[in-house]
Amino acid sequence: MNYISTRGNAPELSFSDVLLTGLASDGGLYVPTNWPTLPPLGNDYAETATSIMSAYIGDDIPHDVLARLVSDAYATFRHPAIAPLVQIDDDLWIQELFHGPTLAFKDLALQVVGRLFDHVLAERNERVTIVGATSGDTGSAAIDAVKACDNVDIVILYPHGRTSEVQRRQMTTVDSSNVHAVAIDGTFDDCQDLVKAMFADEQLRRDCNLSAVNSINWARVMAQIVYYVTASQSLAGSSTFCVPTGNFGNVLAGWIARSAGASIDHLLIASNANDILSRFVNDRDMSAAAVVPTLSPSMDIQVSSNFERLLFEMNDRDGGLTAEQLQRFRSTGKLEVEEDGFHQWISSTFSAERVDDEQTLSEIGRVYRETGMLIDPHTATGTAAARRQAREGATVCLSTAHPAKFPDAVERATGIRPELPSALGDLMERPEHITQLSSDLADVSAFVRQVSRVGR
Repeated sequence: MNYISTRGNAPELSFSDVLLTGLASDGGLYVPTNWPTLPPLGNDYAETATSIMSAYIGDDIPHDVLARLVSDAYATFRHPAIAPLVQIDDDLWIQELFHGPTLAFKDLALQVVGRLFDHVLAERNERVTIVGATSGDTGSAAIDAVKACDNVDIVILYPHGRTSEVQRRQMTTVDSSNVHAVAIDGTFDDCQDLVKAMFADEQLRRDCNLSAVNSINWARVMAQIVYYVTASQSLAGSSTFCVPTGNFGNVLAGWIARSAGASIDHLLIASNANDILSRFVNDRDMSAAAVVPTLSPSMDIQVSSNFERLLFEMNDRDGGLTAEQLQRFRSTGKLEVEEDGFHQWISSTFSAERVDDEQTLSEIGRVYRETGMLIDPHTATGTAAARRQAREGATVCLSTAHPAKFPDAVERATGIRPELPSALGDLMERPEHITQLSSDLADVSAFVRQVSRVGR
């Protein structure tokens, strides 16, 4: 299995090279040269994950080694089903994706990806410097996944004052010499732009052997395909999946699972006030606006990086056209797509709903009153969207974070302050380690050079 760039001007790479490279040298994102269909599945989550990932890894990692890495990754989860389904209405289910060590769905991919990094780097006797941007959950999940890796330094940029306190502390209280949490004076989009700019700096990229662990890295998306497959396998007939969405990586994994043969009829995107994706799906209006802080900060995004992978497919894998469209989007703030492509790729598969903060709080309260369950604000955008667009058959709403990651919002809506699991019970007392920087590229690049131990 080899990989090509969505912008058509980077070398074709193997899975291991894509894992370590992250962003393609032409600024594009890597995708498989061909999309495999679903292989025979396993008897439990780890076995199914190993089977699905093997189709995308090919011969790069022996099957028995991959099986061990995957099994070790999911041994860190608090629930034996890893991603259990919970029924909350006649045809509405919640898939709980927050039973990993940092209480968010990113753990399902990053606990595997961290072990893949360690294995491949040890085999090659190499070291990398991971740089990543986070709107809240990716950073803590990435840090937890690599904090014990011998061959990795990690720098995570997050928007200062725009994450929940629990999200921030999960990054800043990790006491490992290879971990650096950096508060950027700006938005998540500013953080994401800084990461892309550092990857575009060939000298910095070579000197620090830069790598990525957020969803620009294909391995992240690959591992997220699995829970769509296990959920659809558990429910009779085709299902709708409702996905709280910011950067498009999670819902893209659902599209891949559907394309590979999973019993998924439809994908419903739930947006908050930063509604660029819902405007695009409903009105063909993908025009960037200012980022608005909300109660669901992981979705406070206006530039959804992973949409590039779907756009590449919409363009019949024309990398030049994709690069041209994205350059225009960057310069004008608006993305234009052809009518035929829009109907075939978007309106036939996706729908979308916008859920603002007031509606989010109302939904958290409603779910608690009717089911006794506490849900976080991101999940609430999903259940609210699913109720508005009730479809035939089962609907699965992805519950992307534990309610205790956003206790203020949950308490406002229900009067109850959710408690952290016992493993994180002392999180608010742990000392923090924070570097605060402006959004100046030169300052951030200099910091990355300073902490990187590549070549030392």
